[in-house]
Amino acid sequence: MDRTRTRQRRAAVLAVLLAAALAAPPSQAQPWPTRPVRLVVPQSPGASTDLIARVLATRLGEALGQQVVVDNRPGAGSILGTRLVIDAEPDGHTLLVVAASITINPSLHRKPPFDTVRDLAPITQLSVYPNLLVVHPSVQATSVQTLIALARRPGVSLNYGSSGTGTGTHLSAELFRHLTGVALTHVPYKGGGPSVQALLGGEVQLAFVTLPSVLPYVRSGKLRALAVTTGERSAVLPDVPTVAEGGVAGYEHRQWNGFLAPVRTPRAIIDRLHREAARIVQSRDIRELLAREGAEPVGNSPEAFAAMLKAETARMATVIRAAGIQAD
Repeated sequence: MDRTRTRQRRAAVLAVLLAAALAAPPSQAQPWPTRPVRLVVPQSPGASTDLIARVLATRLGEALGQQVVVDNRPGAGSILGTRLVIDAEPDGHTLLVVAASITINPSLHRKPPFDTVRDLAPITQLSVYPNLLVVHPSVQATSVQTLIALARRPGVSLNYGSSGTGTGTHLSAELFRHLTGVALTHVPYKGGGPSVQALLGGEVQLAFVTLPSVLPYVRSGKLRALAVTTGERSAVLPDVPTVAEGGVAGYEHRQWNGFLAPVRTPRAIIDRLHREAARIVQSRDIRELLAREGAEPVGNSPEAFAAMLKAETARMATVIRAAGIQAD
């Protein structure tokens, strides 16, 4: 009898311990992060994506109690850095901060290098901002309409620079060319910095560029701003009209930055990263910093960001097909 009671007591104790173990939160079983976190940016240092990634890295490191290191991996229209994250272990230690090019690349290749929906887990959209249509001061155009008229003159040949084939700056120009029917020659460069320098040096006559990358040159008169690509004016340059206001009906193209992880990253990690990133971009000092660069914070949910990625990928596919753009 005593042996039976002893076995029963042991069985009861084991049952309680097992129930407690099963009820323990996953974070206790799998602590995260356990080492420095790598924030991969598939653009060059100094690009708008790089700037917000560095702000995010500093604040995220403080929140997580681990160092967050920015790793710039430019190349192939952001494909190289994106693939690095896709191929990484989905443990929350390798993450991605990317630009709108991630919705463009799948339509540029016969064999797409990746599937954004299949291969990546959205965390949040960080910011949104316009591209800016700018011309070299030697170009005799002070508005969208005078630029269109100039491009249509017999014997006039206008070149535009971009940060590379299939990038957001390229798509802004191709959408403009498609809707206006003007002849413009594309000159791709290896990154936003080289394309801006080419414009400053007069190698190309115009470009659609990220607003932060040329704002100082516009304010100093080294470049002339004609229009922003968004549907509304920028608070940073309120006197500069939109392309649509300039007479190109239906034109709108937004640039943005997003935060993603490898697919199969645990949902608990995704949720923690979303909470921290949304808090960071919506904080007062970061909002003011972004505003000075012509950007607005977002910080939406993973589900809302996923829906935006899907819709924007489809919209960009339409533009790419209409313009006949192919990867170099």
